[in-house]
Amino acid sequence: MPKPAVHFFSEETQFVLKNKTVLRAWLLDMIVAEGYGLEELNFIFCSDEYLLRINQQFLDHDTYTDVITFDHSERLKMIHGDIFISIDRIRENASGLKVRTDDELHRVMAHGTLHLLGYKDKTKADKLKMTAREDHYLSQR
Repeated sequence: MPKPAVHFFSEETQFVLKNKTVLRAWLLDMIVAEGYGLEELNFIFCSDEYLLRINQQFLDHDTYTDVITFDHSERLKMIHGDIFISIDRIRENASGLKVRTDDELHRVMAHGTLHLLGYKDKTKADKLKMTAREDHYLSQR
């Protein structure tokens, strides 16, 4: 069986992720703590326009967003997915929220990963639960 992997890519952005080794360990710890294993997890950091095209093509939404998660898992309790993150949105949201860009990025990385772990955010109750899990894992970075 191949070694579990977390990969980082960039599309239409010059963004370079810092602390990759630490973030890989943090994400794997999160996955294991939730009772899952990791097959493969790809983070694709991109521009607003790139993510808008994905939103239009695959989700039929014509809006900007900060993150889109695609679950490719085929085995129960094993994560295999792609998480697209707009660096433009992260920077703008961080500024609006008056938080560090890295902190906002890590929250969104946790958010996308939590979606792959079965968490939802469509209802108010689900959003509260998701935010609580984000906060919990962010405190462990």
